[in-house]
Amino acid sequence: MGVEKISVEAFIAQAEQFPVIDVRSEAEFEHAHIPGAWNLPLFNNDERKIVGTIYKQTSREEAIKKGLEFFGPKMKDMVLFVEDKMKENHPSNKTILLHCWRGGMRSAGVAWLLDLYGFKVFTLSGGYKAYRNWVLNILESKPTLKILGGYTGSGKTIVLDALKKNNQPVIDLEGLAGHRGSAFGNIGLPKQPTQEMFENKLSRALYLQQTKEPPASIWLEDESQRIGTVNIPQNFWLHMRSSEIRFLDIPFEGRLDYLVETYGKLPIQELKEATVRIQKKLGGLETKIALEHLENKQIREAFDILLKYYDKLYSKGLEKREEPKPSLKIIQAASVDAEKNAKLLMN
Repeated sequence: MGVEKISVEAFIAQAEQFPVIDVRSEAEFEHAHIPGAWNLPLFNNDERKIVGTIYKQTSREEAIKKGLEFFGPKMKDMVLFVEDKMKENHPSNKTILLHCWRGGMRSAGVAWLLDLYGFKVFTLSGGYKAYRNWVLNILESKPTLKILGGYTGSGKTIVLDALKKNNQPVIDLEGLAGHRGSAFGNIGLPKQPTQEMFENKLSRALYLQQTKEPPASIWLEDESQRIGTVNIPQNFWLHMRSSEIRFLDIPFEGRLDYLVETYGKLPIQELKEATVRIQKKLGGLETKIALEHLENKQIREAFDILLKYYDKLYSKGLEKREEPKPSLKIIQAASVDAEKNAKLLMN
């Protein structure tokens, strides 16, 4: 059939329909990759180092010879891996998208093998490096945004989910970051993605929303730039900060009820550790009292203290917005009810 090289724009568009195979090493893939890609390393971490060293210190030809030593015994298993994955995920399809770091020898070798076996193979011109340039360009874009604001405990994440179910364009930044956005935000969740992987996921989410017809404003939760261990890219975050805010104003007691229900089941020790992390800003006395409440399993009393702290923090953040300040529409809501509050926002 013949292997065909395609541009990053064509590759990304096709990736919504066909599987992406990343032939870089496990370490490269684990650090960051195209969302949804399968990892089929031509060389494992150690083999990649060996081949790279020979390439630098001896010659390209000797590096290829050593690479073929590693590649040869793997050929059958690589074909079987792709065949099994295709049967499981794309049973009626024979088209594959494939890339390595720069679109060089690694992708060429695996593409040749899979093409020989009978797959239709497209490789990414410029490899993952070209993809990363595309990511950074997408993150510089400035789509129209609607920022969902509200004090802690307003259920903003579940409101975003309700908006999505009502066919509203939504990007869940905390979902992409794997973190709920406060000192308590990582409790019970797996390890966060790397900064690079977070950017890859965000760029894909932006791309999918911007390619929809007709284009519409995208809902995003009002966030600090830092979400756990990752940062919203500077220019995109500044764009968020200048966009219109729809602020859900929900009574304190209703928000406290929601927090107790949501976080109250989490391990007490982890709640205590998270409380200690904000001790400097919360204050020594308030921290001591909150920790005593947690020790005595008085969750509501502890969260009452913490919620008042987060309300002050959010209010200060709104006041410190850069000039010109974004327009702020306050929407009164009776309780934390995702469906009702989504409808209030849409109306």
